[in-house]
Amino acid sequence: MNILSLFVLIPALMLLCLWLAKSLNQVRGVMVAGSSCLLVLAIWLTIYFIQQRAAGNTDQMLLVASTPWFKPLNITYSVGVDGISVVMLLLSAIIVFTGTFASWQLKPMTKEYFLWFTLLSTGVFGFFICTDMFTMFMFYEVALIPMYLLIGVWGSGKKEYAAMKLTLMLMGGSALLILGILGIYYFNGEYSGTFTMNVNEIAATSHLIPVTIQKAFFPFIFIGFGVLGALFPFHTWSPDGHASAPTAVSMLHAGVLMKLGGYGCFRVAMYLLPEAAQELSWIFLILTTISVVYGALSACVQTDLKYINAYSSVSHCGLVLFALLMMSQTACTGAILQMLSHGLMTALFFALIGMIYGRTHTRDIRELAGLMKIMPFLAVGYVIAGLANLGLPGFSGFIAEMTIFVGAFGAEPLSGDPNTSFRMVATIIACMSIVVTAVYILRVVGKILYGEVENKHFLELTDATWDERVAVICLIFCVACLGTFPFWVSNIISPSTGSILQSIGVM
Repeated sequence: MNILSLFVLIPALMLLCLWLAKSLNQVRGVMVAGSSCLLVLAIWLTIYFIQQRAAGNTDQMLLVASTPWFKPLNITYSVGVDGISVVMLLLSAIIVFTGTFASWQLKPMTKEYFLWFTLLSTGVFGFFICTDMFTMFMFYEVALIPMYLLIGVWGSGKKEYAAMKLTLMLMGGSALLILGILGIYYFNGEYSGTFTMNVNEIAATSHLIPVTIQKAFFPFIFIGFGVLGALFPFHTWSPDGHASAPTAVSMLHAGVLMKLGGYGCFRVAMYLLPEAAQELSWIFLILTTISVVYGALSACVQTDLKYINAYSSVSHCGLVLFALLMMSQTACTGAILQMLSHGLMTALFFALIGMIYGRTHTRDIRELAGLMKIMPFLAVGYVIAGLANLGLPGFSGFIAEMTIFVGAFGAEPLSGDPNTSFRMVATIIACMSIVVTAVYILRVVGKILYGEVENKHFLELTDATWDERVAVICLIFCVACLGTFPFWVSNIISPSTGSILQSIGVM
């Protein structure tokens, strides 16, 4: 058995053990053991990948294996990882591990909650290891479907509305995806003579597909994945979904699930339809630039902590798609760094917001003040998360955003661009989000953490428990490590982004 399959097998065993568990302690034990195994496996895979590259292994994909699944449509269970997949698996494992501790006190129906939570994580891990389009789509759906119940049952506020809105919009994106996947499969087979669902095999012959056909199917794939990546104007499900989701689901949703969108846009839409990507990128660059600025400005006028972070996620995930569409190696490397950075930062934010809400029973910043005196650990954690989010040097946000803007500003114009300065202008506009982010982060930190405690009942509240401290410390450690030692990550990512860009034909 290929070792990558353990990323699917371990969650499957966790589901079985959770189903058999008879007590709350057994449920917690299964989750800690399983998430720890996934984290250790992801760390081992990262070390193995680095060693293989250092030893001179330049294969695009490592640990490749393929098993026929449905021969009439040439569907296979094929797996393999490159640098991008490796870091995404590591991010997913970190979020699942910390999300387990963030949900330690969750009630009622703890067992059922963790069953759906684990099923969602199964889809995420499966998506990142697969190299077959249809299998990727299957795991993509497995990751989306549990969100409805996790928000609708265990959420808060307008949870039924938010769950239904999220499900309908993401299923709409899935409908576009399946049309695009079938179009690529059929026309690549027609013009290359080989019908296959394997992403790397299609990429080798994708240039044979006429540009007009590529341009017809590129929007289906890019928008289908872009809906999950909060692409404007298909982002409206995201703030409501984040605001209503329970803490760990918000962590996994914003930290990992939204990254499936950016990963799919790069790995499938741009990689397999290269000429269309060059011709149509300027249209989607306009939309992503709007996402970046609009998300930041919208966060400024919110009063709910979760909505502030949700709109911030729209801005930062828009930055990922913005950088990918620039199609320079520096910008695309920055996009993957931004996926990692945002995943860790937003998971930390949502964890802290959930912990604060669990004590104060409010997320309205107008009702919160003086929390630094009451719960100093959580308050300091929130300050660190805020500084990382606004791009303070030494944290992951600074490295990711600087890499993106440097790579984007120097990006060469493509064949479909309206004029030679188009990408430079778009970069300047997107840079405005840095200033706006600082405004809403510092405003919230000053309002809720400092000053006098206005609600005297808050004086009786306690600080973080041991399980909450584990989750927060792990995430802060990761954010600081990525910001302080970014080169080991960029060295893993860069060859993979360069390989894809060479296939697209822009390097």
